[in-house]
Amino acid sequence: MSTPNNVLKSIVSNVEKVIIGKKETIEMAICAFLCKGHVLIEDIPGVGKTSLVYAIAKSFDCSFKRIQFTPDILPSDITGFSMYNQKTGDFEYQKGSIMAQIVLADEINRTSPKTQSSLLEVMEEHQVTVDGKTYKVPQPFAVFATQNPVEHIGTYPLPEAQLDRFFIRLSLGYPSAQEELQMIERFNGNSPIDALSPVTTTEVLLKLQELVHQIHVSPQINEFIVSIVRKTREHPDIVLGCSPRGTLALYRGAQAWALYQNRSYVLPDDVLKMAVPVLAHRLVLSQEARFKKFSPQDLMKNVISLVKVPR
Repeated sequence: MSTPNNVLKSIVSNVEKVIIGKKETIEMAICAFLCKGHVLIEDIPGVGKTSLVYAIAKSFDCSFKRIQFTPDILPSDITGFSMYNQKTGDFEYQKGSIMAQIVLADEINRTSPKTQSSLLEVMEEHQVTVDGKTYKVPQPFAVFATQNPVEHIGTYPLPEAQLDRFFIRLSLGYPSAQEELQMIERFNGNSPIDALSPVTTTEVLLKLQELVHQIHVSPQINEFIVSIVRKTREHPDIVLGCSPRGTLALYRGAQAWALYQNRSYVLPDDVLKMAVPVLAHRLVLSQEARFKKFSPQDLMKNVISLVKVPR
């Protein structure tokens, strides 16, 4: 395997053949995948959320399945179900859509809470339980979920317990005028995603995921991470601060960003880089903060400004 930095840079470049002008979002999504984390992409329709996930799956040569969430989709459609085989006289497990290495949960907030909750076990334990039997999902595994933050009719907001299971929340946003012109030229013929080839293998990805754990984190950086998380629990505009799962996510995210930067150790800048996308969606704001139109991202930045950065 070539150096981790070269592999990751080539993955980003490959995805940029499809997604124009969103390098930082691509980098964050890949870092989350390195941390074995799940990604929530919250944005308006048509900005390339599905294309981003599909391009990442093709670049890593991962198996890919897309679940279009609707109000009538059932938990068994996701996890699978047992079917009676008349020839053998046994019940056989029929795989659900979740049995893939990268799963796109499209418009996840359009399905019922019961169906949403069917993802909780697989996101945390990387397994599903059907009729008392447990089945492991293939590795590496990640759920990339999308939701539309503008349209609220016929949607079911994700509960805090499920939001907390997403490692990171990202947004693509509109392209600039120049990027939109480039997009027209690039999509003039066949879609570039059809011609996209794998850059690496899932075996290399598994090795990269192990390398993340080997990135050194000093005690001072650990204290910095804990101070940021604890400050979210003390802020007057935040009703519910980050959970310990958020602490571990920020720790792991800083390691992944350091690996991406070709370093074997974590700097405070790595923590600051990952803090907002990793922690902001875990905050529950007070009614007064919502009335003042504060966003979780704004409050997260305010929290960071209150914590002393180690030197």
